[in-house]
Amino acid sequence: MTDKKLLMGNEAIALGAIEAGVQVVTGYPGTPSTEALETIIRYADRCGIYTEWSSNEKVALETAVGAAYSGAKAFVTMKQVGLNVASDPLMSLSYIGIKGALVLLVADDPGPHSSQTEQDTRAFGHFANIPVLDPASPQEAYELTKLAFELSHEFEIPVILRTTTRVSHSCGDVEVAAAEPAPVEASCEGFVRDRRWTIFPRLTAERHPWLERVQVQLSERFSGLSCNSVSGSGKIGIIASGVSALYANEAFRGFEGLFTIFRVGTVYPFPEKAALTFLKGIDSLIVVEELDPYLEEQVLQLLGKAHLPVDVYGKKNGFFPVSGEYNVDIVIDGINKVLAGLGGALRLSHASPAVSREKLPPLPIRAPTLCAGCMHRTVFYAFKQAAKQLKKDFQADTIFSGDIGCYTLGNAYPLNMVDTCLCMGAGVSIAGGLFRTNPEAKHVAFIGDSTFFHSGIPALINAVYNGADITLAVLDNRTTAMTGHQPHPGIGITALGSVSKAIDIADIARSCGVGFVKAIDTDSLGSCLEAAKEAMKFEGPAVIVFKGKCVGITKSDKRYNIESEDCTGCGFCVKQLGCPALFLPAGEDKPFIQGSCSGCGLCAQICPSGAIRIRG
Repeated sequence: MTDKKLLMGNEAIALGAIEAGVQVVTGYPGTPSTEALETIIRYADRCGIYTEWSSNEKVALETAVGAAYSGAKAFVTMKQVGLNVASDPLMSLSYIGIKGALVLLVADDPGPHSSQTEQDTRAFGHFANIPVLDPASPQEAYELTKLAFELSHEFEIPVILRTTTRVSHSCGDVEVAAAEPAPVEASCEGFVRDRRWTIFPRLTAERHPWLERVQVQLSERFSGLSCNSVSGSGKIGIIASGVSALYANEAFRGFEGLFTIFRVGTVYPFPEKAALTFLKGIDSLIVVEELDPYLEEQVLQLLGKAHLPVDVYGKKNGFFPVSGEYNVDIVIDGINKVLAGLGGALRLSHASPAVSREKLPPLPIRAPTLCAGCMHRTVFYAFKQAAKQLKKDFQADTIFSGDIGCYTLGNAYPLNMVDTCLCMGAGVSIAGGLFRTNPEAKHVAFIGDSTFFHSGIPALINAVYNGADITLAVLDNRTTAMTGHQPHPGIGITALGSVSKAIDIADIARSCGVGFVKAIDTDSLGSCLEAAKEAMKFEGPAVIVFKGKCVGITKSDKRYNIESEDCTGCGFCVKQLGCPALFLPAGEDKPFIQGSCSGCGLCAQICPSGAIRIRG
């Protein structure tokens, strides 16, 4: 007996993991993966599943590994750049293996919509010799999650479930085992000592041949799975995986007799036997895949090995884009380029939109900006003014190193306060490196509270140990705001809502040996400005923890007005802050404050004429 539910892809993955008997779930929030763990949190108490937001992806994976060593079924969630952080334990783990089951959800972000990179996890799985499953829809995501746990347990190896934004965030009807998940009945035998859990060079040499044999066994198994399916009877073949397979199916709708499509759900190890059977029945092959030419390279190798005379059309010879997110129109254009090259007169047609695109008004341009009333704006403005003062007094420029989070938006006009941004925690280390090559300048690094716990602490220790003259501004808004307000170690609340020990960031900075540490509230711009100047003048590492509340979860009753009779129309508030609540209509000479005002009062504190006041 099954039940049908409308689910987001990430929700389907979560329910698949619960049905598979998962017992321990860890992760670090990162779009587009976050909702999977958040869905499990909803059922964790009822189903008896231990669930945590870990301090970073490496810690999350290592925690899950400990559970799997004990025979438990474990699940880890992260986005594609998070896999970089977790790669150190992952690369060794593939040699050691596990005992229970261990599945990693890694969500890629073609586009990218909210990431630093467009890296392709399929290639990472190949690099690490770890199986990779690639669902195309919420239904497949549900089914392949369960399959991932089965494979992990059977082969005693971690398995990566790789999704993309469109799979993780799309919604669809999913047939699930039950309307509501039942308590997990699985148990584990506990940790049993075994020399294989301790990785030494000799053990690695022994396990590597085992690991390579497993790849061959998995390829054999994958060739017989239904998620690797062939349909159609045409002589032009199409191979695709993930959501690209759905784009391809829609692209050639009405021309099914011309094509044969091979949908690949298990992308690594490549299902060679199934692929070879498919390739022997076609004359030409079109490869449709986002990001890396992974399938294309696998097919080219297989064609060479089997000496098959099949022409391949993909990224490597310019028929499809080498980067960015695909859609049906892009796939149609690529297939039409192939058809034209094959000398045929047939062309696939684009579906006519219900409304002519030419008649649609242009969408307004929305520049990226911090939320109205965001505490980060106060901190950025304070440091901007402090830097101007230091430039005047000491002829010293200031370089601002940023980080990953909401505060990356500090680089937007008119603040322009982020000169570098690489990856989580890197702003602190980069500031240290810039100090070595620009000792005459002042160096300020911005980092969020969650990112500080994620990877900022080792960088801060390095700055202290090596005597880097930098100022670290910790923007503590009491949440992991960018990904949906998840808790972190500084809040004192766990993922399941229980009270825990709150780790004080200022105390950590002092214990790291920082000579100047101050915690300050962001309500007062003047206090923030004085603290910023004091820290920047301090010789050696200095840390200021700026405490405030994220306006996305905490609203103030205060609202401000611009009193027209007192406003001089100087536009200083609009030009300096870039707050979306401040608006100067075209043709008008005086701004006004919109309903999105959250009552931070920063504009009132900088208004030269005192025209901005709390509503009466």
